Amino acid sequence: MASNGEEKKNQESRHHEIGHKSLLQSDALYQYILETSVYPKESEPMKELREITAKHPWNIMTTSADEGQFLNMLIKLINAKNTMEIGVYTGYSLLATALALPHDGKILAMDINRENYELGLPVIEKAGVAHKIDFREGPALPVLDQLVQDAKNHGSFDFIFVDADKDNYLNYHKRLIDLIKVGGVIGYDNTLWNGSVVAPADAPMRKYVKYYRDFVLEFNKAIAAEPRVEICQLPVGDGITLCRRIK
Repeated sequence: MASNGEEKKNQESRHHEIGHKSLLQSDALYQYILETSVYPKESEPMKELREITAKHPWNIMTTSADEGQFLNMLIKLINAKNTMEIGVYTGYSLLATALALPHDGKILAMDINRENYELGLPVIEKAGVAHKIDFREGPALPVLDQLVQDAKNHGSFDFIFVDADKDNYLNYHKRLIDLIKVGGVIGYDNTLWNGSVVAPADAPMRKYVKYYRDFVLEFNKAIAAEPRVEICQLPVGDGITLCRRIK
């Protein structure tokens, strides 16, 4: 049985960010990253939206604060201007992108649930970046099919972030690879899927983790063999795979 002192220490070491996603073995180390590098640099709109999202019953769906910071910097590093996001939720990663884009930057944002997006919309509007966002409610695949049919859209996107239904990741990629420019980047979120990618198939898992696990494994294997991109899989958040189109 743990002593009172040990129990208190364990409680203090837990992540304080509700709905956090981190693959670090040390909760204390993750909290150190947040408090030392992320929160001090987090803008007020990002903080406000993170706190709003933390109160939502599905907060586990949100992009983690450290990943939001990473996306914001990545977009600036590659000088992205025309972007896309599939899977918006309350818009935390969307806001991170919008804040990083130039004033005339654009984001085509798609999600099946407008209600969740509208939770974050007042913050996005207050931040002065709502004009950059073209939000479409509904499944993304029909929109992508329509975009692909028009040759002028081929190679027109600088950056695309996908954080949606894992069973469609390969279907998304088949279309996105034509829409992203050569040298552009596609980021696929949750590619380490709660660490379940290395767990035995019969290991105890939450139902949603178990259901999507095989789809994530299939995607990871396929994207590693994809000749049109070079990839980098990072243990940020729940795992993000960056794909840079090379041909």
